[in-house]
Amino acid sequence: MTYYYKLGKLPHKRHTQFHQPNGSLYHEELISIRGFSGVQSLLYHLRPPTQIEKILLEQRVEIPYEEPGALLHRHLRTATVDLGGDAIASRIPLMANTDVCISVARPTQPMHYWYRFAHGDEVLFIHDGSGILESQYGILRYNVGDYLVIPTGVMWRIIPDAGIEQRMLVIEAYGHIDPPARYLNRYGQFLEHSPYCERDIRPPDELITHDEAGEFEVRVKAQNQITSYLYRHHPLDVVGWDGHLWPFAFNIEDFEPITGRLHQPPPVHQTFEAPGFVVCSFVPRLFDYHPQAVPAPYNHSNVDSDEVIYYVEGNFMSRKGIDRASITVHPSGIPHGPHPGMYEGSIGKERTNELAVMIDTFRPLKLTKYALALEDKNYSYSWTSHLGEPVRS
Repeated sequence: MTYYYKLGKLPHKRHTQFHQPNGSLYHEELISIRGFSGVQSLLYHLRPPTQIEKILLEQRVEIPYEEPGALLHRHLRTATVDLGGDAIASRIPLMANTDVCISVARPTQPMHYWYRFAHGDEVLFIHDGSGILESQYGILRYNVGDYLVIPTGVMWRIIPDAGIEQRMLVIEAYGHIDPPARYLNRYGQFLEHSPYCERDIRPPDELITHDEAGEFEVRVKAQNQITSYLYRHHPLDVVGWDGHLWPFAFNIEDFEPITGRLHQPPPVHQTFEAPGFVVCSFVPRLFDYHPQAVPAPYNHSNVDSDEVIYYVEGNFMSRKGIDRASITVHPSGIPHGPHPGMYEGSIGKERTNELAVMIDTFRPLKLTKYALALEDKNYSYSWTSHLGEPVRS
C-alpha cells in the first residue's frame, strides 16, 4: 500500500514490551513483502499466531486445461454459471498462466473458515452483491463495483449480506498487486495526474478483537494444494495494528478517466500492476473531441500480451453480441478491433457508458475446460458476414 494506517491499541515504540491487563505480553507479528524491504504492518495478538492444534490436507488443486488447438479469439458467456458454495468453493477457474489465474464466482454462503493464498495477492471485483471482508485487520465492507485487494499475508473470509445475489471476478496473482508506479512520486504518494488517489482507497474501518476458545479453521493455498490448520483459540485476536500493508477496497466508479482530442490507448485505463499482468478499468467517459476523431478503438495486434475484458455494465462501443458478465480473450499473435460498423458508427458520438475490467497478461493464457463450456464458438468469425465453426485441430 502507499500510505500509513492504524487501528486499535499500539505501544509507543515498535518491538518493545506491550503488556496485556493481566501483565503478560501482547504478541507482535510483522507481515511484510519482498523480504523485509517492502511495505509491512505490525500486528499485536492476544496469543502467538503460531499455536496450531492440528494440520490436515484439505485438497489438491488441479486446473483442467483444454487440449492444444488453433489460436482463436474467444468469448465466454459467464452470466449463467452456477450459484452455490462460499467465496472459495464457488470459484470457477477460466484461464491461467504462471503469473495469474482468472476465475468467476457466484457464492451463496458465508465462509466458515479463513483463507490465505501463500504465493501472491488477490483481487476480488464485486460485480453484484454486498457484504463483509473479515480479516485480522478488521472489517472491510464491500459493495457493487468494489475491487477488494488482498495482500498475501492477509487471513480473510467473505460474509455476504443475506439475500443479496453475489457475482465476482477473481484475479489470483503469483506476485504483488500495486498501483502503477507512474502514478506515484518517490515518496509513494499519488501524483496529481493519477486517475485515483488515497481518498478513494478504503481500509478496514472496525477492528473486533476475538478472545474465544473452540475449534477455528484457517485454510492456506500453497504449492497446488490447500492445507487446513485448526486452532484452539480464535485467530482474529488482534488488539491493534499499524503500517502500510493491509486489505483495501477501491470502487471502479472512483476511477477518473483520462480523455483527449484523439483516441487514448489502453494504458490510460490502468488501475493496478503486478508481475506479468496489468488491470485496467473502462468507465463512463467523454469521447475524443478532435473534429475528425474516430472514438472507437482502431484495429490492433497484441504483440506482447493476451487481452482479457470482463464486461460489467453498459453499451460497449466496439463489440456486438456482448452480454453482461461476458469475457472476451484476444490472444497475442492475431489482430483484433471493433466489430463491423462499430468503427464508423462511433463517429459523432459524445460519450460512452461502458463499464469493464481489462486484464492484459504478458505470457500466453491457457483456457480451462470449464471455460470451454461457456464459449461462444462462432466469436472468431464475428468480424465477417460469414459465420462458421472455428477449427479446433
